[in-house]
Amino acid sequence: MPELPEVETIKNDLRKTVCGKKIVRVEIYNSKVIRQPVAAVFKKSLKGLSIQRIFRRGKLLILELSNGKFLTVHFKMTGQLVLRKISAANKTICRVTFFLSSGLVLDFNDQRLFGELRLIDDWKKLQFIQSLGPEPFDLTCADFKAMLFKRKTKIKPLLLDQSFIAGIGNIYACEILFRAKINPLKPAQSLTEKEQTVLYKQMQRVLKSAIKHGGSSVDDYVRVSGKNGDYARFHQVYGRLSKPCFICASLIKRIALGGRGTYFCPKCQA
Repeated sequence: MPELPEVETIKNDLRKTVCGKKIVRVEIYNSKVIRQPVAAVFKKSLKGLSIQRIFRRGKLLILELSNGKFLTVHFKMTGQLVLRKISAANKTICRVTFFLSSGLVLDFNDQRLFGELRLIDDWKKLQFIQSLGPEPFDLTCADFKAMLFKRKTKIKPLLLDQSFIAGIGNIYACEILFRAKINPLKPAQSLTEKEQTVLYKQMQRVLKSAIKHGGSSVDDYVRVSGKNGDYARFHQVYGRLSKPCFICASLIKRIALGGRGTYFCPKCQA
């Protein structure tokens, strides 16, 4: 699933290419990804509207339209937004195509059909949005320390809890904890003040670096151009099972934690 850096990258790419453009028409090839309203109304209602603003909340992409409504995109496992010329063939699994006034088209591809497109009056009223925790970049170190206070949950599942903090997924939780030299099994409340500070700093650094490099293309994620993000080559532990740690040469381990594969170095994160 695209995490905060991937959705932020998509947001930044779209801001440069489609802001101010009009949606000339919409073609729907599989209506399962249309969650609100029904597909026919979704298609008709978008025609002629301009894209005014694009922003992100957690892992949700939000497009503000010229009539004051919002087109929201939840990528889930395999969702993609890819911009192409109208004359170019689409060889991917496209579910919805937005034809734009620029002569370009924006495809929503989704192999597994878990993605969700909505045209709504107020994105803030979405149930899962109301339950989201704060954005990592909105937090001070003091804020973050206060959030960790008395939390008995193991630190790795806590970072994945979207009601605790929004946008961090499995890849970046693993990478952040490795760089902070914190064992993923450690209860959050047991972290020392120094560990809390280091964790906060590494969270900021990893996420900003991942955005700078266009996110991590480890499964289905691609940028709006269709090209891969470049951050996967900077991964220190994620996906490196049984490979030597870049710091101490110990072999990277993987355990199941909270239903997710968790990569870590048994020595650096002892």
